[in-house]
Amino acid sequence: MKDLKAFKIEIFGLSNSTHDFNFTFDDEFFSHFENSLVSKGKGTCDVVLTKTDSMITLNLTIEGAIELECDRSLELFDFPISVNKEVIYKYGDEEKELSEDVFVILKGEQEINISTFLYESISLEVPMKKLHPKFQNEPDSDEMIYVSETEVESQEESTDPRWEALKKLK
Repeated sequence: MKDLKAFKIEIFGLSNSTHDFNFTFDDEFFSHFENSLVSKGKGTCDVVLTKTDSMITLNLTIEGAIELECDRSLELFDFPISVNKEVIYKYGDEEKELSEDVFVILKGEQEINISTFLYESISLEVPMKKLHPKFQNEPDSDEMIYVSETEVESQEESTDPRWEALKKLK
């Protein structure tokens, strides 16, 4: 995670007003997170930071695409993402997380690193059922698109010989 310095915002010298920041993410960004749901993708994150004496508010707008594997056909496809999030950092005596979007930071904090929050926001956009766009307009069915040859052979051989004997009696 030490290589994610590009996602740090220096807040110590900022005046109490609104500031804009732009970040880009790509495949290298996702490689820093182990056991990631997303391994490839690219896009931008625009951050509007509003600093006051008591807190900092970040409004993140994330646009891009991530590469997913279709659950039905195992094809890779680009899934578009568009996220708008607000994160609040309040000043306090100790660092802690009050909720998923509200954090307490020390008053003398020098910088904020948004990489983890950016990664989590993108990961939450991954749908439970990942379907290639060519299957989006088809109704749901239990029919499998991908079947290995060993599964077909095992289904043919799994006929019980007793049933074959009963069929001969007809």
